[in-house]
Amino acid sequence: MPRADFYLIAKPRFLEEPLKLVCELTRKAYDSNQWTLILARDAAQAEELDELLWEFDPDAYIPHQIAGDEEDELTPVLIATPEVDVPARALVINLRDDAFAGACERVLEVVPADPSAREPLRERWKQYKARGFDVNKHDM
Repeated sequence: MPRADFYLIAKPRFLEEPLKLVCELTRKAYDSNQWTLILARDAAQAEELDELLWEFDPDAYIPHQIAGDEEDELTPVLIATPEVDVPARALVINLRDDAFAGACERVLEVVPADPSAREPLRERWKQYKARGFDVNKHDM
């Protein structure tokens, strides 16, 4: 059964920089040999995440790149903008405005601390549930 995990941002270190939570989740995935696809909302977010993955932890090395060239299938972590069509991987971190519609073993949704931003994510929860996903919530 596929799984959808919603990570609700609450800790001070993630409130101001929610992409740091994405970096932490990505590091955990890489450390457990899970090839990951990160679906960025736009090119600016993809570039910000690309840079942050290099600098967020000086002791962590996470091979990654923004998707769109022949190295994509050799790179453990791909960051995809909406314009680039890449195949899904077993683990998908979805930062876009809509639920991930493809097939995967697990999708991670990062939920902002802003209560007004949470309502659309409640709808996503229902969508994943309706598609047969095991849905879980984690307070971060």
